[in-house]
Formats: sequence, C-alpha cells, structure tokens
Amino acid sequence: MKKDDMKLYRNRLLVLRARLRGDVNSMAEAALNKNRMEGNGDLSSMPIHMADIGSDNFEQEFTLSLMQSEEDILEKIEGSLERIEEGTYGTCEECGVRIPKTRLNAIPYAEFCVKCAERVEQGG
Repeated sequence: MKKDDMKLYRNRLLVLRARLRGDVNSMAEAALNKNRMEGNGDLSSMPIHMADIGSDNFEQEFTLSLMQSEEDILEKIEGSLERIEEGTYGTCEECGVRIPKTRLNAIPYAEFCVKCAERVEQGG
C-alpha cells in the first residue's frame, strides 16, 4: 500500500478511535453514575415497582454490552495502527492477500479479507 494511502487510513483510524473513546467514556459515566432521581424524577432512590428494577437492569446491561462492543473495536483499531507502523496494514491476517480498499473504506480496522472474515465468523 502506498504511503499516502497509509497516512489516510491512519488518520481515519485515529479519528474513529477518538470518537469511540469518547462514546465509551460517556456510556460508562451514564451507566455507572446514573442516579434514579435524574432518570425518572422519583424522589426515592428505591424503585417502587419491580418493573422499574427490571428496566433499570436491562438499560444498564444494554449499555455495558455496547461498551464491550466498542472496546472490541478499539482493540482492532489499535491493532490496525500497529500494522500501519509495521507496514503490514491492508493485508489479510489469515491468508496474506491484500484487503480491497472498498472493504478498508467501510471497515478501516478490518483484519481479514471478506472470504477469511466469513470463515472466521463461522468458526472455521
């Protein structure tokens, strides 16, 4: 891959990393520091109805799940930035084939070509 292309993808990855880090931090604050009084206007810190407890638990678990997903993407971004430094970015980690630019434009942290990504997702 050309140096100009590497620089372009590096910048895209840095912008995406910064955005995701901000999202993760915001979600962490919202999930872990949520005060019920702020959430629904209750004056009590204890929910009155069991459904309130269930809703709060679901919301917190959903947020934590999103955070985990974004953390996984952040790890892939870090790996991609390392591959740029090594000069191996844009090469499939599985088969060594060049990953098409259309795929890298859609998923700049892609580790695999489409064929290998399908195989990895299917567990083979």
